[in-house]
Amino acid sequence: MEFTYDEKSYIINGKRVFLNSAAIHYFRMPKEEWREVLVKAKLAGMNCIDTYFAWNVHEPNEGDWNFEGDADCGAFLDLCAELGLWVIARPGPFICAEWDFGGFPWWLSLKEGVKFREYNETYLKYVDLYFDRITEIIRQRQLSQGGTVILVQVENEYGYLTDDASASAYMSHLRDGLLSCGIDMPLITCVGGVEGAIEGANFWSGADHHYANLVKKQPDTPKIVTEFWSGWFEHWGAPAATQKTPQLYEKRMFEAIQTGFTGISHYMFFGGTNFAGYGGRTVGSSDIFMVTSYDYDAPLNEYGRTTPKYMAAKRFSLFVEAAGSLLLDSESFDTAGIAAPEDITVRGRRNGEQRILFVGSVKEERETVYLTLENGRTLPVMVNPGEIVPVLDGLQLLDGVRLISNTAIACNEVVNGIHTLIVYAKDGQRSLVELNADEVIQYADDQPILHAQSADGRTITFDFYHFNEPQDVRLIIGGQELRVIVLNTTAMDQTWRIAKGQWFGGCFDVDIEAGGQLVASVNASVSAVEWPEDFRVERDSSETTGQPVGAVKLKAPKLAGWVTSTLDLASVQGVSCEVPQDFSSFSQPYGYIVYSSLIESDSDKQTTLILPKLQDTARVYVNGAEIGLIREVGSSSIEIPLHKGSNNVQILVQNMGRLNFSPYLGEPKGLFDTGYVQGTATDIRSGWSHGEETVHLDRVNTLDGQATLSRTFQVDGHDRAVLVGAVSVPLRINGKEVPLEGYQNWFAHHSVDISAYIQPGDNVIEMPYAKSPVNRLELLTYHSSNAIGAWSMAGLADGVPSEAGVSASSTTESKKGPAWHRCEFAKPELPADVHAKLKLRLTGLSKGSVWLNGIDLGRYWQIGPQEDYKLPLDWLKDVNELVLFDEEGRSPAKAKLLFDEQSNRRWTTIEG
Repeated sequence: MEFTYDEKSYIINGKRVFLNSAAIHYFRMPKEEWREVLVKAKLAGMNCIDTYFAWNVHEPNEGDWNFEGDADCGAFLDLCAELGLWVIARPGPFICAEWDFGGFPWWLSLKEGVKFREYNETYLKYVDLYFDRITEIIRQRQLSQGGTVILVQVENEYGYLTDDASASAYMSHLRDGLLSCGIDMPLITCVGGVEGAIEGANFWSGADHHYANLVKKQPDTPKIVTEFWSGWFEHWGAPAATQKTPQLYEKRMFEAIQTGFTGISHYMFFGGTNFAGYGGRTVGSSDIFMVTSYDYDAPLNEYGRTTPKYMAAKRFSLFVEAAGSLLLDSESFDTAGIAAPEDITVRGRRNGEQRILFVGSVKEERETVYLTLENGRTLPVMVNPGEIVPVLDGLQLLDGVRLISNTAIACNEVVNGIHTLIVYAKDGQRSLVELNADEVIQYADDQPILHAQSADGRTITFDFYHFNEPQDVRLIIGGQELRVIVLNTTAMDQTWRIAKGQWFGGCFDVDIEAGGQLVASVNASVSAVEWPEDFRVERDSSETTGQPVGAVKLKAPKLAGWVTSTLDLASVQGVSCEVPQDFSSFSQPYGYIVYSSLIESDSDKQTTLILPKLQDTARVYVNGAEIGLIREVGSSSIEIPLHKGSNNVQILVQNMGRLNFSPYLGEPKGLFDTGYVQGTATDIRSGWSHGEETVHLDRVNTLDGQATLSRTFQVDGHDRAVLVGAVSVPLRINGKEVPLEGYQNWFAHHSVDISAYIQPGDNVIEMPYAKSPVNRLELLTYHSSNAIGAWSMAGLADGVPSEAGVSASSTTESKKGPAWHRCEFAKPELPADVHAKLKLRLTGLSKGSVWLNGIDLGRYWQIGPQEDYKLPLDWLKDVNELVLFDEEGRSPAKAKLLFDEQSNRRWTTIEG
């Protein structure tokens, strides 16, 4: 099979192909769910799968390789091939993906002298070893070897860190490493390039800008959106990331093709779940830690259910397939000769005499507008606010048959021996469809459809109304039969393209047999799977067997009989150390660590505890009593009470995820320096001088020019100072620039030790104005003589007290303080034709982790936006153990299992 490309598109076996790719990560769901998700992607018109390969999944401990079970990425690629799906393989080694450490294994940060994503000998030594293993799996599944891997990516989004020239040595090493390992399909990059690889663009909006950049850099390669952000990730304590609506998603897809992109990878098409500790952390604030769900507001939700975005993606995919002969070999043209009303935009692409117009509206309400073409012909177009409507002008349907249409089409191929055209529009709208032919068009249908035919019989114009009931129009043109099916979007969403020429739903022949089974002619790859309820054809009970297609009442198992084991902080006996160690240095990749130390005080008092190096949330206890939860990290402080004498200070730290993007990858997790008492913490967002004006960084949005702000501060006899929060560069203290290599102002958070720059008395900070609001900017000062002495560390890694000396007492009563809650429940009995999805709601609990049958399901935190947590049914046994670790020891009495909202619909099986 031949795979080539030119400046317009990729070409497979001599045919131009629009790469409609679904980003789906095998490592974010159980293996048993792969087939369902991939089939649903294919049925939405996706012809390609884009997947990262997560190094930390495959080598969780150095030399301990795992390619089995849910980590069997080779089986995932084989399944893609079985289903006839091309693959874009993205082995990294850096993948970002809101995944812990950007995909790097935790142990890599312990290697002496390692620097990540650089031309660094230590780092590249281990990258090369990883490439040896991962490319062995990819290589044998390339198209050149009989598989379906067509593109392989070099690194990932490196252009966000530096330019191509600076990146050349590093990126060239990775490129050459892939080639030397036998990768012979074309290489690609995204956001930043390297010689010998095709560069793509990652974006959600601004298609024109990104297209122009790619044309300038690589005029002779196809232009694809390597990540088209269908939604967005969510992090703890933030609003739900649902701002990218289905309507806007559809518009953005049309923006991409009107610009000239001939490939879109929908990131994500299915997001899945950040099980275990694999949720990452990103820049923008100190505490942007990913939630356990990676739903991403994607076309398929976390449970694999279809959403309105799914239907938008399917409609778009069908349109691109139907109009592909025009789009994939087209050029933009000047539409200045087309007259359009104010607030209406018209863009165009042309392939010979065939044209497509993209009509957009910025009006406030839906309106039928009129376009006057260059030849004087005026066409009505109904367009909604913020929508783009495709208008086809002269699309070649058959030899000698051309189409003019003011709405989208979804089928333009032979179905059951008849060339078939589907036109659709929103419910209750009208559309104009005109056919021009070299020969007479015969129309003898007695349906009451408004139409007009030219005197010579070679042009017929329809005025279609898009009813709920499909309409089927038959024409004969020069001895060829043409079928026109007219649908509204509701009917369109119930119409499916199984493969070329194979459709069901709409007006296509479908038989419903007894038992509700759907019989259709399908290829083996699709008939090999159960057909989910999302795709069943709705039929009134009178049309089937007399039995309604009804809902099934399902009851989830009850959670009862909880047994609680409370962490006895007073008995914690950890490993002694002079200075606290980070998680990796303590050989604990994830979970919790309890840091303990004794502080002597000469009186009863309040003091400010400074923790200059802390990268995760920390719950602080003094003499067994909880003082508070530290959320803002990097460097932090908290007021603590001390009584006269010895005080037991303990800090419970959860690894909340390593940075998945930043020039500072590999940050130590947990507490990795001692603490200091008698410090000060000052919010310094106010009191900045801008000329003669004094401004508060949280209360301004713009300042004139390239504003440099300044502020004075005192250190009150302390010899140490840390500036933490939204600093900006260049940063100067007392006239000296503080080096912040790699830092960019849009990161909006850094912890900077400025101890070497401070002086007694007044000190001056200078930095440019970058943004408002500034959520945090603090000055922490302390004296090195007030350092806390010896520490001990105890790990809580696996849902039960570790061997580090933590003891627990069993009780059925909830006590104040961290606790494990355990219960058992039976596997639910479900009807064979009900495709249920199970989730856990943790009402009343605080923050912690969940285990199911010893499998770490991830972190929870009841501050939103996530409320429910996925429990894969494939991980259930006949009797199941559920364990919750709750940092505050809150009662699990209100925790419950639920079936997701669509699980009461029946499945329909495809046969054929």
